[in-house]
Amino acid sequence: MSVKRKIYIWMMRVLMWLSIAITCSLTLFLIGYVFVKGIPGISFELLSTKPSYLSGRIGILPDILNTIYIIFAALIVVLPLGVGAAIYLTEYAKNKRIVGMIEYAAETLSGIPSIIYGLVGMLFFCQFCGMQTSLIAGAMTLVIMNLPTVMRTTQESLKTVPQSYREGAFGLGAGKWRVIRTVVLPGCIDGVITGCILSIGRILGESAALLFTAGFAHALNGVFEGMASSGATLTVALYFYAKEQGEFGVAFAIAAILMILTILINLAAAWVGKYFQKRRSL
Repeated sequence: MSVKRKIYIWMMRVLMWLSIAITCSLTLFLIGYVFVKGIPGISFELLSTKPSYLSGRIGILPDILNTIYIIFAALIVVLPLGVGAAIYLTEYAKNKRIVGMIEYAAETLSGIPSIIYGLVGMLFFCQFCGMQTSLIAGAMTLVIMNLPTVMRTTQESLKTVPQSYREGAFGLGAGKWRVIRTVVLPGCIDGVITGCILSIGRILGESAALLFTAGFAHALNGVFEGMASSGATLTVALYFYAKEQGEFGVAFAIAAILMILTILINLAAAWVGKYFQKRRSL
């Protein structure tokens, strides 16, 4: 090996490790800064009460419940749509040109800024469909945002199932849907769950689209009443307390809670992937 080649390889290694060090340092600094500023502000009163403007009390219980409501409402709709669309495109669709067009449209949708989704959701769900500013309108907007993610992850998982599994099931006399239900889907359930977890992460961190559609009320409501009324999620509440009221201590406390939830979601996605990989290898 020539001297120039050795110098080139050494420089590339140095640049690679430098990039890794910068990336890890920025990530750790961001997480540490948010935790140092936010964790001291987390208290039982903050988590278990609603805000009272008369007494000056600040509580985020309504925001926590609104976040839970909107996550479940969005997943109930997006999972059947995304998984069903992926099954059709992978197992049933014959025209590859149409399949390619749909996949290209899904990739384009996943790259659209969330503020545009919020504007479209406000015009269509809030005004045209008459949902007004409500959690259900925000949930439907998030369904459109997360549909490409669920569909593409499910598609890629379906493609990893060996074709010999399908042929063996067909050889035993099973029908198309029975093969998909009993052979294909169990073999790619890890991709479906991973897409679900990634969708939860995106819903949890979304704020721009919900400002236009879900609003930023801090009222404490039940499930059905809350879905039909305006409500702030944790991310919207973070924006509200930091931008509108200047309560940066509360904003950092909410940011720390969101950071913890994000870390837990990523760990859950990694654990689920490893768990199903082990089951598949047995």
